[in-house]
Amino acid sequence: MQSFYGRQRQDKNIATANVVIIGGFLLLLWCLFFSRLRWAIRLSVFGAIVAVVALMPVLFRIHGVTGDLVPILEWRWKQRTLASLHQARKPGSILARPPGSALTNDYPQFLGPHRNGILDQPRLARDWNQNPPARLWSHQVGTAWSGFAISGNHAITQEQRNEEEAIICYDLVSGDLIWSYAYPAHYASSLAGEGPRATPTISGQKVYALGSTGMLNCLDLETGKLVWSKDVVQDNQSHVNEWGMSGSPLVTDELVVVSAGGPNERSLVAYKAADGQFVWGGGDNGAGYSSPYLTTLVGVRQILIFNGGGVAAHALADGKILWKYPWQGGHPHVSTPIVLPEDRVLISSGYGVGSELVKIKKDSEGNSPLHGSGNPTGSNQNSRTCFIAMDSFTVWMTVSWFAWTRPRASSNGKKAAMATARKFSLATCCW
Repeated sequence: MQSFYGRQRQDKNIATANVVIIGGFLLLLWCLFFSRLRWAIRLSVFGAIVAVVALMPVLFRIHGVTGDLVPILEWRWKQRTLASLHQARKPGSILARPPGSALTNDYPQFLGPHRNGILDQPRLARDWNQNPPARLWSHQVGTAWSGFAISGNHAITQEQRNEEEAIICYDLVSGDLIWSYAYPAHYASSLAGEGPRATPTISGQKVYALGSTGMLNCLDLETGKLVWSKDVVQDNQSHVNEWGMSGSPLVTDELVVVSAGGPNERSLVAYKAADGQFVWGGGDNGAGYSSPYLTTLVGVRQILIFNGGGVAAHALADGKILWKYPWQGGHPHVSTPIVLPEDRVLISSGYGVGSELVKIKKDSEGNSPLHGSGNPTGSNQNSRTCFIAMDSFTVWMTVSWFAWTRPRASSNGKKAAMATARKFSLATCCW
C-alpha cells in the first residue's frame, strides 16, 4: 500500500477532504453531547454551522475542478454568458500577412500534420532573449478544451457559446473572425468542466469536428457552411462519456474515423468523408478519451485507439480488430499510443498507473495478434520522466494536469534526448 506522500495529489486531496468532513462531524457530536459547555453555547455552535452549510450553495456554485480535484468556486450571481459572435467578414477577405510574418508548417489536426506531435523543421526563433515572442492579438473566447487546427491563415477551434457549441475559424495573423457555425449543444459537469474538447481536423477543403455531445460535423473550409452532420452517439447506440466525447476525428483514405464507443461492432466507426455515409464499425468497448491514430505495424496499415478496455488495432479496410491489449480501468484512458521502431507500441496512463512496451508480430497465418510485451516502465505524474524502452532508445515524456506531450524516440544519447524533450514541450496538447 502506498504511503500518503507517495500517492497522487488527487487521492491526497480526496483523503484530506474526507478527514476534514469526518473530523468536523465528530467534533460537532462531541460539542453537542460530550462537552461540558453550556447548552446555549452548544446550540449556538450548531446553529452557526447549519447556517454556513445552508448559505454555501446559496452564495456559491462549483464551476469545475482543478487538475488536483479541488473545486473551483464562484459567486452564484456571476454572469458566465459570452456575447454572441460578431459579424464575420465575407469569405475570401482574409487579411494579407504583414511583412516578416512567415508562418511555420500547417497544423491541420490533433498533434500536428503526422498526428504525433512533431513538426518537420519548424521555423522558430533560437534566441528569445534577443527576439522575444510578440503578442499579435488577444480577445475573449468561449469555454472549451479544444485545440486549434491550422491551415494557412485559417485557425479553427471549438467553443461553448451560451447554449450552443460553435466551430469557429479565426484569421491566424489578425485574430478576426472569418466564419462560425453553431448548433444547440451544451455539455457541462462539475467534475469534467464545460464545453467541447476535441480538436477539429482539416482535410482538403473540409473541416471535421466532433462536439462534446457526439455531433460530428463536416464544414466547408472557406465558408463554414454545413456539408453534413451525424450524431455518432445516437447512430451507434452509445452514450456520452463522463468527461464528454473527446476523440479528435481521423481523416484518411476518404474516411472519417471516430471513437463512438458503441456495442455490437460500433466501438470505432468510419463514415465517408464526402457525404457522412456509414462505412464500417468494429469492436465493442466503450469510448475512451484518446484519438484514433493511423500507423503501419508488421507491414499492415491499421488504426490504433486507446478505448475504455485498452488499446485496439482496427483494419483500415473494414474496421475489424487485428489485435488488442487490455488496460486496467478505474481512470480515463487518454494518451495516444506511441509507435516505436521494430513494431513496438508504448502504452501509457497517468494517475500513477504507468506504461508498458508491447511488440507486435504476425502469426503463422499472416494475422497480426499481440505477440508479447517488453519492459514495463513507470510514470510520475506532474513531472518529467525518462523512460528506457529497449535497444538504447530513450523516451522522454512530460505530464501535467490535463495536458500531455508525446514521447519521442532518440538514439543519439543524452544530448539528443534533451533536445527532443524541449522540442516536445512546444507541442503540448489537451485531450
